[in-house]
Amino acid sequence: MNCSVCGKDAVIDIPYMNKRLCQVHFLDHFESVFMKEVRQQIKFDSGGGTVSVALSGGKDSSVTLYILHSILSVRRKVKVKAFTVDEGISGYRDKSIQTAGELCRSLGVEHTVISYSEVFGTTMDSEVTRLRGKTPCAVCGPMRRQLINMAAQTQGSDYVALGLNMDDVAQSVLMNVSRGDMERISRMAPHSHSVNGLVRRVIPLRRLSEREVVTYALLKNIKYDHSWCPYYAQAQRNLFRKIVSEIEEKYPGSKLAMIRLQEDIAGRYTNPGDLSLGTCRNCGRPSSGQLCSVCMISGENDDGNQ
Repeated sequence: MNCSVCGKDAVIDIPYMNKRLCQVHFLDHFESVFMKEVRQQIKFDSGGGTVSVALSGGKDSSVTLYILHSILSVRRKVKVKAFTVDEGISGYRDKSIQTAGELCRSLGVEHTVISYSEVFGTTMDSEVTRLRGKTPCAVCGPMRRQLINMAAQTQGSDYVALGLNMDDVAQSVLMNVSRGDMERISRMAPHSHSVNGLVRRVIPLRRLSEREVVTYALLKNIKYDHSWCPYYAQAQRNLFRKIVSEIEEKYPGSKLAMIRLQEDIAGRYTNPGDLSLGTCRNCGRPSSGQLCSVCMISGENDDGNQ
């Protein structure tokens, strides 16, 4: 397999581009796409600011931190920080926290850990036992999103970068399409406007596939945690992951088309006024309804009782 650009041995085949690339041209392609997304998604009004990376320790967030640090840390007025959310999943998160910490130390990046136990007084393992019958991801997702926002606020960040690749974003678009949830599609990251109480989320990997991210991490020798969440098998997303992969295999470029659909919907149906949020009447955190999704899951009322 030869590189489509120079004819040397290729390291990856990228069907949606109809190209095969050698190491040099693949790294150039990957970093160019990433940097273009950064320029489009991150804009500092004063020429300076802070970006936090939600660092799980996995391949996507580790690559996101690695490249953001390399391109932004040279700017004196820009700071890159990182944090890890500890959901309290026995035998899983401890290792990834260690891996995330090692990467941050090697880059000289400030790293903090925020946990379900310290904020919510519970762990994901406990919640799965307590809320039998609910899909673990449906419980974990809202709690994780709140802590991502809280950690980014604590670090004084203007943006929080998520390690969502092309596959992840396409799956989310299709999931929301299947629910007919136009509002949620329009509110997907990246966010170009600030919303009261929410740090803007950016996703620099959204036009790079999972295979490309893995290849980049291997070529750059970026250490990351390979383990999977033990509750992964129960995730509704698995069905959409399979569907999106099958569509992409038969019709290369379909994932990018789904991303362009989301951008078009967001551009047509969203303006800054549509993005205003209230606060949860129970916990006071940002919410589009009277109760935030975490409080709805926990079953708490106005008095904080179960």
